[in-house]
Order: sequence, then structure tokens, then C-alpha cells
Amino acid sequence: MLRYLVRRVLGAIPVLLAASFIMFVLVRATFDPLTKFRHQKDSARVLAEQSKALGLDKPLVVQWWNWLKDFVHGDMGTSSRTRDSVSSMIGRDLWPSLQLLFWATIVAVTVALLLSVYSAVKQYSVGDYVFTGLAYVGIAMPAFWFALIAIGLFVTAPVKWFDLDGPIVYSIGLHSEGMSGINLDYFRHLALPVLTLTVTSVAEWSRFGRASMLDVLNADYVRTSRAKGVPRRQVVFKHALRNALIPFVTVTVLDTAFLIGGVIITEEIFAISGMGQGFLTALGAGDAPYLLAWFTISAIAVILFNLLADVFYVLLDPRIRLT
Repeated sequence: MLRYLVRRVLGAIPVLLAASFIMFVLVRATFDPLTKFRHQKDSARVLAEQSKALGLDKPLVVQWWNWLKDFVHGDMGTSSRTRDSVSSMIGRDLWPSLQLLFWATIVAVTVALLLSVYSAVKQYSVGDYVFTGLAYVGIAMPAFWFALIAIGLFVTAPVKWFDLDGPIVYSIGLHSEGMSGINLDYFRHLALPVLTLTVTSVAEWSRFGRASMLDVLNADYVRTSRAKGVPRRQVVFKHALRNALIPFVTVTVLDTAFLIGGVIITEEIFAISGMGQGFLTALGAGDAPYLLAWFTISAIAVILFNLLADVFYVLLDPRIRLT
């Protein structure tokens, strides 16, 4: 297993290098670091000085390599918007987003898996039809629209189930105590953002899981187990579910990395100062150093989740060879 992981990590390095170079080129082509100096007096001299100070007088490949070396050592540059260290800004913004992604993943996987098993075992029942209809609604519903409806129903309605007064960012633990401050108020503030982030994922994953579970339940070895008198619960959860999890894991683990895109919308609507809101702010201000760090971290997350999916394959099915 260790040798396999090392081999996969080494194979991911060229992909990450290529992705970081492409992102570097695109960001540099989109945002000009010298824009604010172009209309000053004696602009030619100022531009020359700033280009040398920022290393822009060097070839693009050299600029990218120097930036990558600094990134690996934890130096992500200086924000052109706030003049603060990008590393400290990313560290501050990453904590709320990680909490949101953690709970969203736990909730989405658990609910989708339960719905998958129920719909497959109770195929064509009333409950199966109800969950199928709700899944199609969840797939078709834009996340931002669902968030606004949820706020209207549970926050601004006469009966306030979720009181979101005050900055939500402090309610989800962005302080020195970290997760030690978890209490009921923590989950009350986190409930609607997590619900918004997971509604589409639960809808899609439950449909995929149902199809995968039905394929396994109709397999010969499952019918043989039933014919031998093996209890139905054991057949479903010990034999069928474990084999149905392999394609389910493929979808859920890989899609989890793309929840980062949903974080952007969710954090903006619920005023959570995390990576999503930081991305939108940096994009509007043309903060290239922050955007480069954001894109690179996102690329690393996608590669790590791909690796995680391969590890889960082996844990679920030992017959898979690590070759």
C-alpha cells in the first residue's frame, strides 16, 4: 500500500506542475500587476522599477518557477489588495471553509447512502417514488435559489428556526479556541449553509447509489445467499452494500473536491468569511497573488481526493490489485 501511494504521489507531481503553470499564465494574462502604475507621472521609470521589483522583467517560465519555489516554502506572496501576506490570509480564510466542507461531506454521504439503500431495497414503493421526485427537484434547483428560499422560510419568517443575527463567521469557530467552542449555537448557524451546499450532492449521489445497489441486489451471489436463508439484513448490508460502495465512492469522493465551487456561492449568501468569499473579493479586486494561491490549493485538493478514491477501492475490495 505504501509503495502504491508513493508511486501515485510521484505521478501526480507532473500534473500539479502543469496545472500550476497553466493557472499562472492565465492569471498573469488576465490581471496586470502594474495597472495602478501606468497612469502616474513618469510612468516609464516607475513601471521599470516596479517590473524589476516584482520580477516581471524575467521570462514567464522563470517567474512561475520562482513563485512555485516560494509557494512550496510557504511564501505565497503579498496581496495586491491588502498588502498582507497571502499565506496568513489563506490560513484565516481556510478554517471556516474546511469546517463547512467537512460537515457538508459527512451529511451528504450519510444521507445519500441511506436513501440509496432504502430506495433500492424498497424499489417502486411509495417512499422510493417520493425520494426519486425530491432528488430530481434537488438536481434541478440552483443552489443560490435554494439558499434564498431557506433563508426566507427559516430565518426571516415569523417563526425563526435559525437565528443568523451577527457575523456567522464567528459562530463557526474562527477564533483562537477553534473547534473547542462547538455548541448548539454552532450547529444552528451552520445548518443552513450545510443544507445549501449538500442538497444537489445528496440528490445526485442518492440516484447513483440506488442504481449501483440495484445492480448488486440482482447479482447471482445475492440471490444465492437469499436462497440459502441468509437473513435479509445481512445480505443487504454485509454483502450487497459493500460491493455497491465501490462505484458510489468513485462519484462521492471525486465530487467532494468540486464542492469547493459550491462553497463560493454558499459563503457569499450566508456572509461566511472563508475561501469562497475570499475568492470573490480577490477576483473583483484583481488580487493575482491570492487567486494564484487559491487555484493551486484547489488543484491540490482535487489530486488528493483522486488519490483518496483509489485508497478506498482497495479497502472496500481486496481483490483490486495495486499494479
